[in-house]
Amino acid sequence: MQVELTIAVARIGRWLLLPAFFACLASPAYAFIAYVSNEKGNTVSVIDTETWTVTATIKVGQRPRGIELTRDGKFVLVAVGDDDTIQMIDTATRQIVDSLPSGPDPELFVQDTAGKILYVANENDNTVTVIDIEKRARLGEVPVGVEPEGMTISPDGKTLINTSETTNMAHFIDTATRQIVANVLVDARPRFAEFKSDSSELWVSAEIGGTVTIIDPAKRAVTGKITFDIPGLRREAIQPVGIGMTRDGKTAFVALGPANRVAVVDATTHQVKKYLLVGQRVWHMAFTPDEKYLLVTNGVSNDVSVIDVAALKVIKTIQVGELPWGIAMAPP
Repeated sequence: MQVELTIAVARIGRWLLLPAFFACLASPAYAFIAYVSNEKGNTVSVIDTETWTVTATIKVGQRPRGIELTRDGKFVLVAVGDDDTIQMIDTATRQIVDSLPSGPDPELFVQDTAGKILYVANENDNTVTVIDIEKRARLGEVPVGVEPEGMTISPDGKTLINTSETTNMAHFIDTATRQIVANVLVDARPRFAEFKSDSSELWVSAEIGGTVTIIDPAKRAVTGKITFDIPGLRREAIQPVGIGMTRDGKTAFVALGPANRVAVVDATTHQVKKYLLVGQRVWHMAFTPDEKYLLVTNGVSNDVSVIDVAALKVIKTIQVGELPWGIAMAPP
């Protein structure tokens, strides 16, 4: 009798465990955290990618735009342009704990490959400021073109790229000497720059030109351009800004501003494969670390669209603060 009872209890136990087992299978393997800068709301929205909800709102300085996590994930760096500084948010406490001497009107910025040096585009004084993150100290500046904005660094860390909106150039800066070594002319109002992970190409979006320029970084020469054509939309409404590229270098996503779409581009052939309808005035984007999802900010509709990268489909819309601009993903 005792043996039969033990077997019965074991069977019941297994049945009771099955729902929990299947729940584990259904839930995502990892939940990541995204941080969104709300330019007009003067806040940063914190998004949990498991529930796709805003779990916290952090009050920051005036006009937050560029946003990025430090390499160690300990701080969120956010450029508050009207306060002329970069604020540091502790990711554990979600409190502003320090600031960096960015220079006037910081917009976009990029870290070196070690996460020790920060390079900041200062829109109002036509310079790139160089900052030691650990010491919170300004190391110098690099004069560039008029209205610098886009910032990226080559995978080997040797070349810094800045785009100047009014000069219409991509400036190649040697990180060792902090000198401009080349200037490449692109189309009107370049807003963003992105390297392929193998350094074979540099992509630069031109908001007014309506194109993405492809540059050979070794030759420092233009090798091609991507154009966009959306039926029913005037060409002036198609304004490329943010760019996201998969690590394998096969697929790129380009935010098209007031066209309210993200273009999906074959990064090998440079042909547009598809347009995804998102929110109003799409700005910038960030992949989850596993590249399963791409999150894009929509400035006028005050929300974030979630794109399933494999399915090339928008699966979710998340309301955030007022005028969302930049987005950064916490490292795994």
